[in-house]
Amino acid sequence: MAGKHDQIAGSLIKDILAGRYRVTERLPSERDLAARFDANRGAVREAMKKLEQIGLADVQPGGARVRDQGEASLDVIGHMLAQGDLPDAVLVAQIMDVIDNLVSDAAEQCMVRASDAELATIRQHTRRLVEEDLDPEAHTLARFELMHAIMLTSQNLPLRLIARTLINQMAPNLTPLHPFARFDSTAYRVVAQRLELAFAHRDSEALRGIFKEFSQLNRDTLTRAFDAARDAARNASHQEAVSQ
Repeated sequence: MAGKHDQIAGSLIKDILAGRYRVTERLPSERDLAARFDANRGAVREAMKKLEQIGLADVQPGGARVRDQGEASLDVIGHMLAQGDLPDAVLVAQIMDVIDNLVSDAAEQCMVRASDAELATIRQHTRRLVEEDLDPEAHTLARFELMHAIMLTSQNLPLRLIARTLINQMAPNLTPLHPFARFDSTAYRVVAQRLELAFAHRDSEALRGIFKEFSQLNRDTLTRAFDAARDAARNASHQEAVSQ
């Protein structure tokens, strides 16, 4: 159960991300926040620590001021995605582009650093996308497991930490899109088969092009899910208006 400090922090984060407080503007005082949320000063201070940790506020003895979102930590991503009924489509696409590029870089490093046995493990994950008839949820999980195997084998710790942080921030906020996820299993199967062969032959040149195709498939899947979710929301809103 969320504590009082989480309630305070969540409300302030929402207000900051919505633009209700401008950059460098002073946030309400401890006294005002304590009164507003019927909380003690300790809960307010804990909330301010959270804002400071994710980089949305600069907390000084005289009070707290809003910081530019561009100076925040990666932990702000999850809060940004949670602002509406659906996550921001542009932000999700940007995050996926970054993750796809990180995985592509990691895969190229695997070609150089990985043993034959390690590449064989990656190929096993890839073959799941080729040989198995997976439902949308299982297909998504299989793709994440493939990414994880590639990241782990790359032996690039900073790359792994950044990718994992982004995935952990994004994944829970994609839940509203799950009922609308439709993917082209045939297209994924063809690309996955080529990817498995590239790993088998340590073909770095082919790998780069294959990951571009994977990225496009992911973007297409995402676009269809957002379109279907928006259509469903519009239809529900129309039906509600008609029934009133």
